Amino acid sequence: METKTRAALSPSFKRNTVLAALLALCVCNVSAAEEPITQPDTPVPAKKPDTVTPVSVKKPTLLTIPSERLFEVITARAKQLAANDYIAAPEIAIDTLNNISYQDYRSIRFRQDHAIWKDQSLYEVQLFHPGFLYKNPIAINTVSTDGKVQKLPFKTDYYRYDGTAAPLEQEISAALGSTQLGHAGFRLHFPLNNNEYKDEVAVFQGASYFRLVGPQQVYGISARGLAVDTALSSGEEFPVFKEFWLVKPTAEDTNIVLYALLDSPSVTGAYRFEISPSTNTEITTQMQIFARKDIKKLGIAPLTSMFYHGENSTKFFDDYRPEVHDSDGLLMQSQDDKWIWRALNNPKQLSVTSFGYDNPKGFGLAQRDREFNNYLDTEAHYHARPSLWIEPLEQWGNGRIELVEIPTDTETNDNIVSYWVPEQPLKAGETLSFGYKMSTFNTVLASQNNAHVLRTRIGSAALPGEKNPPPKSHRQFTVDFTGDTINNLSANIKLLANLTLNSGEVSDKTVQQLPNNQGWRVAFKIAPEGDKPVDMRLSLTLRDKEVSEVWSYVWYPNDVE
Repeated sequence: METKTRAALSPSFKRNTVLAALLALCVCNVSAAEEPITQPDTPVPAKKPDTVTPVSVKKPTLLTIPSERLFEVITARAKQLAANDYIAAPEIAIDTLNNISYQDYRSIRFRQDHAIWKDQSLYEVQLFHPGFLYKNPIAINTVSTDGKVQKLPFKTDYYRYDGTAAPLEQEISAALGSTQLGHAGFRLHFPLNNNEYKDEVAVFQGASYFRLVGPQQVYGISARGLAVDTALSSGEEFPVFKEFWLVKPTAEDTNIVLYALLDSPSVTGAYRFEISPSTNTEITTQMQIFARKDIKKLGIAPLTSMFYHGENSTKFFDDYRPEVHDSDGLLMQSQDDKWIWRALNNPKQLSVTSFGYDNPKGFGLAQRDREFNNYLDTEAHYHARPSLWIEPLEQWGNGRIELVEIPTDTETNDNIVSYWVPEQPLKAGETLSFGYKMSTFNTVLASQNNAHVLRTRIGSAALPGEKNPPPKSHRQFTVDFTGDTINNLSANIKLLANLTLNSGEVSDKTVQQLPNNQGWRVAFKIAPEGDKPVDMRLSLTLRDKEVSEVWSYVWYPNDVE
């Protein structure tokens, strides 16, 4: 497949049947509780009914589109949107919801017995209430097995308004007579861990963010549909999934397919997601985007995570927990199967690192450390957070994997971002398409056969009691590797450390076996050149053959306090 497409849509998109379906999708996609929308991106207030809850006088004819044609239809709509000026989604017209407190919003809970498709398939859908941070509701449609498209209306009946949120139910119901409400997002439930209970397996909520978990995992890292101008001084743009289409699975289906329409001031897009929970949870993604404007930096398959402090942190954190992070490293695989591991950091100042690649095989943010004793958090369960791996389904060409590390003084901030940046920027009027598979995993991927980094530790290069210690910026590093290829080697084997630095000096390099066949340790000291960052790469070799992944790290001398 081609890496990128910078051309008009294929002739099949121009067929009259598809255009007719597109028009129908834009103006007829309503439920019995809504009036037709005459402009797809500018909602028209519904007529005020005689009763509090709005009902239409006449049930509209439901649009029918085979699910295999939906991506074409939504892609055509995205192209049409890109040809026109951006129209921001309107905010909720109910002030109480716009100004709702965090506590009140948390007190609004979806009624599980009202789940969409309850007792009809392995999947159930639960909705998120608009309001609080989610002031621009989105549209959610269901697509039946025979292709009928129906918009899910907002209903207060879907929710319990508990505690201090109780008065909101009547106020919202009264307001629904003169306004329309959409949804803040949705979550998918599936019998992931056992057949008796349907766990959450994925959630889509906020901008183009979504999360997924595999068996015995809890939510942590997030994915996004697209990143635009991340870490640029001009500011980041956050595209939004403004509408979804959820295709109802049959009673036996273990996969579910959903579609999304993305919009922002600079770009529009159509997305197809196929979610497959199994040993790991996978999402196969097909996307086509259209540029309204020139985009300085485009981030494909972006991942967002958090690293507050960990085993490699050099500053003091007043925290009873030894480590606090959703991910502890960036993993990358080149076309020639060279693996690179970059341990994450909470830097003193913004750090952006680029790794140039030609057709990478994959990248992802991982939570390798799965030991509870390294976190001691019985509520957040950081040891059970997912790792996510991105695998291109075609050649992506030249570009770079970018890692953004943002300083943070709290674990509530997502301060880690990684994504693929194509070599050529996207210009106004151009289009790009990408396909990739996203998979959850734990410590290492099944496809990674060489030894991997177990831990990275950093400390002062000074010796205990040294009268004239070196500057604090001089550091002692210990990097431990583990894996079947090295753990059972004899201690007498000459395992070598291949260490390179872009600046500074290295000394006291040693390689030694860890006790109980746990792996091998490489220890060394570095002396930076003033404040110049030290970019390091390290791997293990045996008889001139590389037997480990490459450890990558950048030491910033001014990070030490």
